Amino acid sequence: MLSAHPAVLPGLVNRYWALSVLDAAEGESPVRRELEDVERALCVSTGTTDVHAALIATHHHLPGTGALDDSVLVSG
Repeated sequence: MLSAHPAVLPGLVNRYWALSVLDAAEGESPVRRELEDVERALCVSTGTTDVHAALIATHHHLPGTGALDDSVLVSG
């Protein structure tokens, strides 16, 4: 499987979160189309088919995260 260079992933994640905020504020707009493009890029970059899985996979591909890192899990 091809994977994105680690330097690309943080930018995609940051762009995803920024667009998510704008999309929530504006609803259906050009922002929504750009958000969908970023979601697709995240999925392709991580080999996933769901943006939530892509975000988790991205977290584990970033430098400094270990295979046993459970920081993405919500604590009670």
